[in-house]
Amino acid sequence: MKIVIDARISGTSTGRYIDKLIEHLHTLQPKHQVIILTKAEQLEFINKIAPSFAVIETSFKEFSFDEQIGLMRQIRGLEPDLVHFGMVQQPIMYHGRVVTTMHDLTTVRFKNPSKNPVVFWIKQRVYAQVNKRAARKSAAILTGSQFVKDDIVAFAGVNPDKVTVTHESADQIPDVPEVVVGLDGTPFIMYVGRPMTHKNLPRLIKAYAELKKTRPELKLVLAGKKDVLYEQIERQAEADGVKDVVFTGFVSEGQLRWLYEHCAAYIFPSLSEGFGLPGLEAMLHGAPVVSSNATCLPEIYGDAAHYFDPLDVNDIATKIDEVLSDNSLRQDLITKGKAQAAKYSWQRMAEQTLAVYQKILGE
Repeated sequence: MKIVIDARISGTSTGRYIDKLIEHLHTLQPKHQVIILTKAEQLEFINKIAPSFAVIETSFKEFSFDEQIGLMRQIRGLEPDLVHFGMVQQPIMYHGRVVTTMHDLTTVRFKNPSKNPVVFWIKQRVYAQVNKRAARKSAAILTGSQFVKDDIVAFAGVNPDKVTVTHESADQIPDVPEVVVGLDGTPFIMYVGRPMTHKNLPRLIKAYAELKKTRPELKLVLAGKKDVLYEQIERQAEADGVKDVVFTGFVSEGQLRWLYEHCAAYIFPSLSEGFGLPGLEAMLHGAPVVSSNATCLPEIYGDAAHYFDPLDVNDIATKIDEVLSDNSLRQDLITKGKAQAAKYSWQRMAEQTLAVYQKILGE
């Protein structure tokens, strides 16, 4: 049997999932012929992590006309028995046997203030239909949490039996910890990631402003590559007079490890997640996690996080303050966090995925 895996998003934050799947699927040495489609800049990387898989360049961009026609022709030319799309973006008219990984429905539900509102509204309606179409035409769907599975079943009207939950996992950062200039010896709480609307950073900053009234030495670190949205958030914080919010911009792996290992708490204020990998990664590195209680997060973090209502600024501030004030609670979260992170495994995820392939192929 011939299995094609679409890895066009390899090397991105979202693409971490597909990279880990390929790496660990390779260790299982499936008896099938596995072909990886990826962009030119990722060919060397994929060949390195999966040397016995065939790796073929593809240049078709997600959400493009070329994707709908060119990628479909490329895939058909390979004559696969099964295609695994690691994202919803795929040729919607391809009718071969397909597995689709649907990470969440966040983009369907939240606006992007950096985009033209009319254009984005239209694109969002189209994207909603693409999600439904992908879900309904796929022989199987993979998701990272039970919450997302239930959400997809309700949204697309598909049989829950075709949706399999395959949890992701966190990895220990191997790079040597690298001090972030200006933070050594300073108490800080942190968030790392993109500043999209559903990440709820404005409310986190307002909660931090409340904490500053009794903790003037505390800083809030927001780590992530600066873009239009981060610039908007930074300008608003300055306009509101909120001091000591540190926008680091891009941080290296070594710097990220240092931040996790030295923060007073990792804060995850998100309104919607498909799995919540950053919080799990923070737990793995010994950071106490104070998290939103929205969507899948309580499912993934269990009793290893201290939860707040992400719509309530006062509750966010209160729950953070409780962790900062109560050393017993803090140590309990650190211990439970490491144990919780250890429950997840990329290898198990790959095994579950291979089992889905085999079921569809009638093995």
